[in-house]
Amino acid sequence: MGETEQRPTAGSRLGAQENAGISTLEHGQKPPMTTPGKLVSIKIQMLDDTQETFDIPQRAPGKVLHDAVCNHLNLVEGDYFGLEFPDHKKMMVWLDLLKPVMKQIRRPKHVVVKFVVKFFPPDHAQLQEELTRYLFALQVKQDLAQGRLTCNDTSTALLISHIVQSEIGDFDETIDREHLAKNKYIPHQEALEDKIMEFHRNHMGQTPAESDFQLLEIARRLEMYGIRLHPAKDREGTKINLAVANTGILVFQGHTKINAFNWAKVRKLSFKRKRFLIKLRPDVNSSFQDTLEFLMASRDFCKSFWKICVEHHAFFRLFEEPKPKPKPVLFSRGSSFRFSGRTQKQVLDYVKEGGHKKVQFERKHSKIHSIRSLTAQPSEQHTETARAYADSNDAAAVQSCRQGKELKSSTEDTGQHKSPSLKKSPKEGRKVDGAVVSAVEEEEEPAKDRMQQNRPQSQQPSTGSLTGSPHLSELSINSQGGPSVANMTLSPNLSPDAKQSSPLVSPLLNDPSCIRADDEEEVKRKRFPTEKAYFIAKEVATTERTYLKDLEVITSWFQSAVSKEDCMPETLKNLIFSNFEPLHKFHTGFLKEIEQRLALWEGRSNAHIKGDYQRIGDVMLKNIQSMKQLTIHLRKHNEILMELENGIRSSRKLETFCRDFELQKVCYLPLNTFLLRPLHRLMHYKQIMERLCKHYPPSHMDFRDSRAALAEISEMVAQLHGNMIKMENFQKLHELKKDLIGMDNLVIPGREFIRLGSLSKLSGKGLQQRMFFLFNDILLYTSRGLTASNQFKVHGHLPLYGMTMEESEEEWGVPHCLTLRGQHQSIVVAASSRAEMDKWTEDIQMAIDLAEKSSGPAPELLASSPPDNKSPDETTVDQESEDDLSASRTSLERQSPHRGNTTVHVCWHRNTSVSMIDFSIAVENQLSGNLLRKFKNSNGWQKLWVVFTNFCMFFYKSHQDNHPLASLPLLGYSLTLPSESENIHKDYVFKLHFKSHVYYFRAESEYTFERWMEVIRSATSSASRARALSHKEPHAY
Repeated sequence: MGETEQRPTAGSRLGAQENAGISTLEHGQKPPMTTPGKLVSIKIQMLDDTQETFDIPQRAPGKVLHDAVCNHLNLVEGDYFGLEFPDHKKMMVWLDLLKPVMKQIRRPKHVVVKFVVKFFPPDHAQLQEELTRYLFALQVKQDLAQGRLTCNDTSTALLISHIVQSEIGDFDETIDREHLAKNKYIPHQEALEDKIMEFHRNHMGQTPAESDFQLLEIARRLEMYGIRLHPAKDREGTKINLAVANTGILVFQGHTKINAFNWAKVRKLSFKRKRFLIKLRPDVNSSFQDTLEFLMASRDFCKSFWKICVEHHAFFRLFEEPKPKPKPVLFSRGSSFRFSGRTQKQVLDYVKEGGHKKVQFERKHSKIHSIRSLTAQPSEQHTETARAYADSNDAAAVQSCRQGKELKSSTEDTGQHKSPSLKKSPKEGRKVDGAVVSAVEEEEEPAKDRMQQNRPQSQQPSTGSLTGSPHLSELSINSQGGPSVANMTLSPNLSPDAKQSSPLVSPLLNDPSCIRADDEEEVKRKRFPTEKAYFIAKEVATTERTYLKDLEVITSWFQSAVSKEDCMPETLKNLIFSNFEPLHKFHTGFLKEIEQRLALWEGRSNAHIKGDYQRIGDVMLKNIQSMKQLTIHLRKHNEILMELENGIRSSRKLETFCRDFELQKVCYLPLNTFLLRPLHRLMHYKQIMERLCKHYPPSHMDFRDSRAALAEISEMVAQLHGNMIKMENFQKLHELKKDLIGMDNLVIPGREFIRLGSLSKLSGKGLQQRMFFLFNDILLYTSRGLTASNQFKVHGHLPLYGMTMEESEEEWGVPHCLTLRGQHQSIVVAASSRAEMDKWTEDIQMAIDLAEKSSGPAPELLASSPPDNKSPDETTVDQESEDDLSASRTSLERQSPHRGNTTVHVCWHRNTSVSMIDFSIAVENQLSGNLLRKFKNSNGWQKLWVVFTNFCMFFYKSHQDNHPLASLPLLGYSLTLPSESENIHKDYVFKLHFKSHVYYFRAESEYTFERWMEVIRSATSSASRARALSHKEPHAY
């Protein structure tokens, strides 16, 4: 299938190994049968305006031609693209992949088929290959030139400036004017040339890959992005235009959108002659169904638009390709047309699983290197780039590498090169990186603000997008002195993310050009003390730096933002800041004392000769005793947390403000988590002093002070521990509330969170992934769609009072299967593994026992969430209504950006679960410090400042940075030591891997190595129920 043997493939011209290419068929399926015989030549016009000819069998279906084009381009995500051609009536139509090509294209010698983007996803971060994003950027460029993508002059100039940056590199006025004179991107371009160059000046250091990403980031916010208008008339005869998008069917008057019908609102689409009919679901406030009717120019126009609507619905809303309808025995009624190919979810899953081979590509118009053409040995033309592996749920980041002492670039080739493109060149090509992109959340910033992300880091609070995924976050920074590198990750939807992306591909995790030489680190290591007590003292300093930064999120960044907005009552302001500012002031002095002691201990002063300063117990004792005076402020934190949540619940303005603040890059955790940090820090002091006392012999000069400090801090922890347990549960309920749609009263007195995670629910349509939330009185199950809000919609709930549970693998033939029988409803669920099933079984049984011991069944708590009592025979449109954002009460959080890299999303993407005990252990296992990072095929080690908290590693260039550059959620990862075959000939190295994603981290000493192993193991393996939730104090508030 594809071209004849005489024609070299794209891959062979680049020197790549021959392969069968990428098929859109699922594993195990066979392609449509084609009878070998006469070949027919079909001319295809690519997105870079080149033409290629493909020879296919005369009776081959359209799928053969589509796959041949994707194979030629080595395009993995070919399902987003389609082939269109003019039919015998000169109307542009899409090639049907199931019908023979020759029955659709009657005169192939006189027809040029266009390869173009067919399905535009809601977020370009869901495009997980750089080649795919490059082709989308070419489509945007083409739509601008043809006048299909309309926008104001500012947005137009900004779009073109990114295109120019990707084609000629950094700004040079003379070169820019010559280039714009030769290349017309839009009609009447001359009037905008000065504005284009003004914007281009701000893109210094931006790579072609990053330019594509920024171009799509701006384009996706435009109303006409990905829109093809189909002329029609409404019932009154008014001329309008219809269009279809990933969200549903849109109605335009001219180029202005006047109405939209989300897929969740549409019950049925049909056409009758020239009439296009949309049957809507009944409105919440009425009992009748509404059918809208539009008149189109002809039956062919009407049918063509109906087909593309059916395809869009199937691609974006279904989990898998719909099955063909059985052929009628006697009479045929209606069209047999159906969507053919993989759905978006299947594409995301396929790329996420790494089931494809990364290949090279060349940019036709670009005169500079693509990010993926950077190599560690630029002198060798055929050397492959070290492949960067990044998890689809890792945080996205844009990083530039500083040349100098701390970070050294392995690539110093500053000349201009050809970068990857569709026109292949065996000399210029480079291997494509396998970066996976997280879902970057919707932002309310104007397009101009997005341009500011590539400027040097500001010292003032700035709003950024955090996603993830897994779906992880898109964090942009440019430093002076080095090439800017852009690798983005997800969240596949997952989300799929992030993704987050974010999700979340991080240059910190995936950039082989940022390498630190080992020699300098070795010399530095030999100069410093090697005793264990020194490294324990150093842990106090490193974690105190992070704690102080966390306090500054409240005392500096949050306070600065509050002062600019009149949204918070004065009493609440005073309550928060009057209790946090004394803590910040005290710990600033505490950190200074610790750092001074370490400086003496390390020999940066002659005082170390006396031996009086090689200890830390005296400093800890003095400050812990002083800390007791702050207990009055620590006791107020319960009140602060509750008053802030009450204020958010009663004020939409404050709710919006806090949500927007959480989207800033500096707020790398949920806002209310920072309010608990002072109580968590006391536990860390206690653990550190326990390790120090265990290490010292009783005769050591520092033992007495250390033991006294341990006694003092243990007393403080005992006094505040009960308060902290209540606050943790309260905080967790409010955090989960932000991730859920359809449950307004999640936080009620007496409710305790127990476990959340991904399970498969058995229904009439088979096993479907659902997110489950277990509390001490109820079990919720939810689903997550490909929506901008990244939230989970509650489908149903089962009260635990009177529930029974039994294993039912044999009954249903599904591994790791449980049947949960409530008083009014039963569901069948399956876990991903036996271990996951055992965790759920243990926790559900414990929760049932607790519910039975209570006074009786809980009242109905889900007034806005009816039980999931749908018939298995309902259509998929009925079943997948996750983004029906108009239902019941919704704070703006439903339609606004939402963090895609929360623990809930990570569990969804990695098909795992976590319990409240896991969260409690995670609180105790927090760590900060420098680590050296290396990924699979790189040669050197890169020094990073790493903060581990909330099951996630956050990466910084240094401890002085105000926000992380990237993050790596560790749920689902395996922690091991590298084997001999991996050739890691260094001490204190541990390995993190998830599927094909592999990272190596190197600590500076045996103690720090063991500490990192200890805390990371707490995130990568769930705890047993050694401390049952029922033994804790009740969470009453």
